Amino acid sequence: MAIYRKPNLSIRNTEYSVYPYLLRRLTISRPNQVWCADITYIPMQKGFVYLVAIMDWNSRYVLSWELSDTLDADFCVKALRKAIVNYGSPEIMNTDQGAQ
Repeated sequence: MAIYRKPNLSIRNTEYSVYPYLLRRLTISRPNQVWCADITYIPMQKGFVYLVAIMDWNSRYVLSWELSDTLDADFCVKALRKAIVNYGSPEIMNTDQGAQ
């Protein structure tokens, strides 16, 4: 059992729509076809640091990442902009429908 308090980030906000998963049967065969983004938290001595990573599903290469001490959307947008500047725009951007 962890000795530190974990954030509960999995509670669904009922105000937002849930969309069907459209990539289930898609063959991903080239770079920039599908990118994904996700956020995880890293426990620190006093609180958490949040990491967002932008990844290309074809190569599994991390295109960009950012750290933040808050869960606002700014660091996610910054990571996405860096990835687009360096690699161009993806055809599809896939996320887990988080608030950011």
